[in-house]
Amino acid sequence: MKADVHPKVSEHIPEIIEFVQTLIDKGYAYEADGDVYYSTRKFPEYGKLSGQNIDDLESGARIAIGEVKEDPLDFALWKARKEESEIAWESPWGMGRPGWHIECSTMAKKHLGETIDIHGGGQDLTFPHHENEIAQSEACNGVPFAHYWMHNGYINVDGKKMSKSLNNFFTVRDIRENYSGDVIRFFLLSGHYRSPINFSDTLMEQSKQGYERIATAIETLEFLRTNGSDEAMADEATKIASLDKHREKFIEVMDDDLNTADGIAAIFELVSEINLDVKDGASKSFAEEALKRIRELTDVLGLFSGEDEEEGLGDDIQALIDERQAARKEKNWARADEIRDQLAAMGITLKDTPQGVQVIRN
Repeated sequence: MKADVHPKVSEHIPEIIEFVQTLIDKGYAYEADGDVYYSTRKFPEYGKLSGQNIDDLESGARIAIGEVKEDPLDFALWKARKEESEIAWESPWGMGRPGWHIECSTMAKKHLGETIDIHGGGQDLTFPHHENEIAQSEACNGVPFAHYWMHNGYINVDGKKMSKSLNNFFTVRDIRENYSGDVIRFFLLSGHYRSPINFSDTLMEQSKQGYERIATAIETLEFLRTNGSDEAMADEATKIASLDKHREKFIEVMDDDLNTADGIAAIFELVSEINLDVKDGASKSFAEEALKRIRELTDVLGLFSGEDEEEGLGDDIQALIDERQAARKEKNWARADEIRDQLAAMGITLKDTPQGVQVIRN
């Protein structure tokens, strides 16, 4: 889903100043020569997110030349302007700008509330950024800052960390030149969010094939929902009940620290069972029920949402399909096969079933 708000720091300067002033008033911060620092030792739980010991942190900390903070571990909430060319705003402490960490705490409080449900970010932000967010927010608001923290692993490219210096850096927009947004999402979800994920053309192709396997099952069920039998076929009630075990497995693994990799595995198992159930055809009602079960699980992952779905077949392709059908009726098998091969070259596979011709995009 798209975000409701895209906040900018420059639009929240009054709220940031108020936040900093509250920390000063509560004794967690102090002003020194136009700078304002957070007194880290005033917050007893500092280090609880990253597991850092404050005494160990102090042994490696230094005060840089020109800094006026009282303790090496104290961090800036507000920085005084050093030169006229620096961007700055008026404040009770003179012209200056916000520190890095206070920006996030302030905007989170305004738009999400004093306590938020889930806070995400890269593993490299755990300390000091997220640790400092907690110290600021909980000292200011007196309540927990976030219920859950989710830190994602790094992206590697062919086994090496993505970086501009290695010239292996690219954006989602670059990847979308070759793969749909859904396939990229499928690739990212195929690993656990806390684990490093390795990007390569080989793995992207594997993800594309896996995605298309599920897409083909959905297309088959949508075809049978329209063209299947009106009457229920043998054991369909039992087959529908059997599908629910995959839903239960999906919920179980997703409840285990959002294990999307095993969630996708549960969807594959569901698809395999459905494919066996419909290989000799199925009723419209079975197709509808099976489709609901796939859609429920893929919707959780944001897959097959319709954003990447292609438009209709197009008049030219539909005309070829109709011509092939006419050729088959006239038993002109040579022409029918010729059209089938022509469509295959265009990425369209025709599957002849007792219920009619099913069109599958490759």
